[in-house]
Amino acid sequence: MNATSSVLIPTANHSERMSTRIAFLIAGLLMSAWAPLVPLVKTRAGLDDGGLGLLLLGLGGGSIVAMPFAGYLTAHHGCRPVVIWATIVLCAVFPLLSTVVWLPGLVIAVIIFGASMGMLDCAMNIQSVIVEKNSGQALQSGFHGLYSVGGILGAGAMTALLTFGLDPLMAALCIVATVLGALYKAAPALLTYGTERGGPLFAVPRGIVLFLGTLCFIVFLTEGAMLDWSAVFLVSNRGLEPSIAGLGYASFAAAMTVGRLTGDTIVSKLGGVRVVALGGLCAAAGMLVSLGIDGWPASLVGYALVGAGCSNIVPVIFTAVGRQQRMPQAVAIPAVISMGYAGILIGPVFIGAVAHLSTLSFALGCLIVLLVFVSTTARILRN
Repeated sequence: MNATSSVLIPTANHSERMSTRIAFLIAGLLMSAWAPLVPLVKTRAGLDDGGLGLLLLGLGGGSIVAMPFAGYLTAHHGCRPVVIWATIVLCAVFPLLSTVVWLPGLVIAVIIFGASMGMLDCAMNIQSVIVEKNSGQALQSGFHGLYSVGGILGAGAMTALLTFGLDPLMAALCIVATVLGALYKAAPALLTYGTERGGPLFAVPRGIVLFLGTLCFIVFLTEGAMLDWSAVFLVSNRGLEPSIAGLGYASFAAAMTVGRLTGDTIVSKLGGVRVVALGGLCAAAGMLVSLGIDGWPASLVGYALVGAGCSNIVPVIFTAVGRQQRMPQAVAIPAVISMGYAGILIGPVFIGAVAHLSTLSFALGCLIVLLVFVSTTARILRN
């Protein structure tokens, strides 16, 4: 019996790791596959830039509202049903995003898509914390790296399908079929349990959880700024052609993906505190390079440094959330993720508002101060 157990435990652990990686891959794939549909949605619904912005706000708002419920459901019913049902709802709604013309229906579909994505994001991160803690190894960077890989695959696949002449609905159905196949593979090893029960459905982050959420907010704010403003900066301040201005975010995303896929080894060797401290400095230096050295090649190098620096900070944060005892994990994890999502939502608006009052360079330069704050406060992670 002992010999059998010694063989089965590592196998089960491997299956749980693989199912967690697939869950992250699914989330990244679906979220990024939505991006090529956005211009088509804008045209189909007859929206101006302001209307589109409000529509997209519904996606992030739906995610934030749903996350506490995901934590509660995961704690009481396990990770498996939440991941499965959230993914199924995403797959049901995703084709609607490619076809619905009636604006109220489109708004409802976007909110449901955002809420389901928020629940999937929360449940898979709870599973990742449990699997990492049970393994005794650094695994978070690899999990989040699969989200980045999914992001590349989803955006690339959807763009390719549309380029090859498929109508949006057929392209969306191809993505859905891929996701359902991946879910079928992952489902048996998804955890049938969650974190400990206890704590309220909603709770204001406090203590170490508030600090971790603040770090997550800053990193996601930086990511949102890179997504929405890097191309604008390259065109307006570096004279790059608009058709290739996407190279800015591409360099950021590529460096982040590589950093996360190699991050478990880095965290194991350096420790989480050093990774956050050095990562914050690397990202701040990258912003300084992108803003302080003329020429778009230097800006691309700077954006790559920002991506590399930020890549493993959030994974280390989730490891720390799993260790803390101040709040139940079913409450703490949704709280930290929600603060991160708030950073993505607020970041582009913050940069735009500051740029309107001063310059875009100054607005992006504010991120340097925030990233240095991340670096200098990293030692608190030891607590």
